[in-house]
Amino acid sequence: MNASADVIVLGLGVHGIATVASLARRGIRVIGLEQFSGSHDRGSSHGRTRMIRRAYPNAVWNGLIDHAYDAWERLERDSGKTLIVRTGGLYAHRGQAQMQGQGCVVLEDPEQIAACMPGLHVPQGYHAVYDPHAGMIEAAAALDALTDSAVRAGADLRYNVRVAGWETTSGGVVLSTTDGMIRGARLVIAAGSWADRVVPVLGGLLEVWRILTLTAAAGQAAGQPPALGAFSIDRDEGLLFGIPDAAGNGVKIGVDAGQVWDPDVPVAPPSAVETAELRALLHTYVPALNAEAKELTACLYTMTEDRRFILGPLANAPEVVIISACSGHGFKFGAAIGDAAADLALGIERPDLDFISTARRGL
Repeated sequence: MNASADVIVLGLGVHGIATVASLARRGIRVIGLEQFSGSHDRGSSHGRTRMIRRAYPNAVWNGLIDHAYDAWERLERDSGKTLIVRTGGLYAHRGQAQMQGQGCVVLEDPEQIAACMPGLHVPQGYHAVYDPHAGMIEAAAALDALTDSAVRAGADLRYNVRVAGWETTSGGVVLSTTDGMIRGARLVIAAGSWADRVVPVLGGLLEVWRILTLTAAAGQAAGQPPALGAFSIDRDEGLLFGIPDAAGNGVKIGVDAGQVWDPDVPVAPPSAVETAELRALLHTYVPALNAEAKELTACLYTMTEDRRFILGPLANAPEVVIISACSGHGFKFGAAIGDAAADLALGIERPDLDFISTARRGL
């Protein structure tokens, strides 16, 4: 054996590194493996910003949302970094708005909606929910803070290591890697868009999409709070989502729909036509903003059909915990998912997460 640990974590995106950090802080010997470099852009965790919100269409998420806010705040205290900037959020839907959550307010009158977020154009006939807790996560800073926390606690992080396969044994799990054979009593798989390659039983449950975002230049009053906060607009062509210019990051928009993509192929950046479409959307919904692109990015969404995550041990290999906290809304839960996966890897039951469990999927 090249190395051994109490727990091996495969994949060091936000959920994998959060799991490593949570385990290491508990004194668990943990090895984290990543097939790319620590700053790669091949998956779903790169980029400067993400949205955070309490507004959700189903109350079953509320407990996990609470844990997420608490976990990010603990990481802020521990790291001394500001990771969450609260801006408020407006979530607009045709017909009756379905979003709910602690402190959220339903707005049905167009004048109320316009007064709540004057920089955002909401189409006629839409209702909206205002979430005062919503805002932006400094995503890159959050990943750095989680990595620093893991390293300080003694975690062994190994980048540019590929895993050829894994198998359970009487002593736990053995991985065959480009860094040699590695043994762990437990294995957590947070492989993102490669999850069904690492765990074939996930095949048919996951689909990978190429998602594009555009970020406009920072410093425009029309894109800053209170004129603009976090937002989404329900559309037939896909949900438009936006993050305001908070902390100098510029206004970021994207569409929650995209073409199916092979994650082994580097993600193609937005084309000229796609860029023009994103600029037109930004101009339509934030009309006072100069929509010239400051930054264009492409990432991968790993989608489940019902948009719920998959988290828990495998029935035929209980030493192995699967994380697929995905479907375009997983980053905000990163620190909480890490704590949950660490609990499960240590045999601590989490019945509060039955709604996203592997058992729910028959796994």
